[in-house]
Amino acid sequence: MKTVTAAELQKQFGTYRDMALIEPISITHHGRDSLVMLSVDEYKRLKSWEEKMNKETEKMMDARVAVHRTTLEKLALK
Repeated sequence: MKTVTAAELQKQFGTYRDMALIEPISITHHGRDSLVMLSVDEYKRLKSWEEKMNKETEKMMDARVAVHRTTLEKLALK
């Protein structure tokens, strides 16, 4: 991943915008990582992966709770 300062990004925005279409660009501010600029396609890909992982995690948690449902219900009634 290419890294650029915020000041350099301002000066050469068009260049870095074009680069971000190919690969993410890390933007630093005062020497620290601050932002990442990436293409819309890459953002959408990452978001869809995140949503898929959230659904998979929810299914896994539901399955784990189902195994102990009777015990949990008994404890809830106490």
